[in-house]
Amino acid sequence: MLVSEHPAATARCSTGLWSLVLAGVLWGTGGPTGSLLAHETGLSPLAVAAYRLAAGGMLVILWLCLTRQPLPRRRHAWARLVVNGLLAAVFQACFFAAVSLTNVSLATLLTIGASPALVLSAEWIAGRRRVSAATLATVALAVSGLALLVGTPAGGITTTNALTGAGLALLSAAGFATITFIGTRPVAGLDDLTATGVSFAIGAAVLAPAATVTSGMGFVPTPASVGLLLLLGTAPTAVAYALYFRGLRTTPASTAALIALLEPLVATLLATLFLGDRLGSTGLVGAGLIATAIVLNTRRTHR
Repeated sequence: MLVSEHPAATARCSTGLWSLVLAGVLWGTGGPTGSLLAHETGLSPLAVAAYRLAAGGMLVILWLCLTRQPLPRRRHAWARLVVNGLLAAVFQACFFAAVSLTNVSLATLLTIGASPALVLSAEWIAGRRRVSAATLATVALAVSGLALLVGTPAGGITTTNALTGAGLALLSAAGFATITFIGTRPVAGLDDLTATGVSFAIGAAVLAPAATVTSGMGFVPTPASVGLLLLLGTAPTAVAYALYFRGLRTTPASTAALIALLEPLVATLLATLFLGDRLGSTGLVGAGLIATAIVLNTRRTHR
């Protein structure tokens, strides 16, 4: 994307890119925090996802009420809120369903890896962006790095589960890609915080019944569990997605989807530092490839 030489336009683009980078970093804290919450409470992954959206959405809505910010009134704004809420529910539910049928590494590889390719294809079809060889090479570099980072999926997965899980992971990727793609076209009268809070409240309302029926959502509240839930709802959910929606205003959707690969990178590093996981030489190479692809794509966008 060519950025205007006007200083204000350059500053907006730079702010948007840093918002996306910070969102990716904060997302990376969601995996370890969610894992600790599940360990502390015994909640299923689907229940954790429902609580994550509910906590993030309600915290933002509470802030909007305290600061007396009115909710949007236009029909187009509410249409976007409902669409984003449904997409968030689909993205979360399909991902965790894919994890249950396969494993975390395969679900992450297909979901996060397919998103940049899906967004780039949508931009090309819509005529928003020319797809150059350099862009394709950068996406391939990032996906290769992701494959090395998450490692080879463990055996023991049946063919039926593998195919079904792969389909659900790709559907999850399509949900995230759609949120990213439509997010580059802001709706008048809808700010980033409102879009985050109300959309996630809608998504939680969709996920909660499914989680209640399949695994239950009850747990014994303790200082640790409540603290983890608030942390999960704040940093990697409310704050991260508000930053992501803000960054989408000035950054191409495919660039944003590629920067989102910071999530598994940061999550892996945090798990290595604090949860006792080990990151081998192959994983280190994968992390380096992801970082290189993000830097190259960001510099190309900022030019």
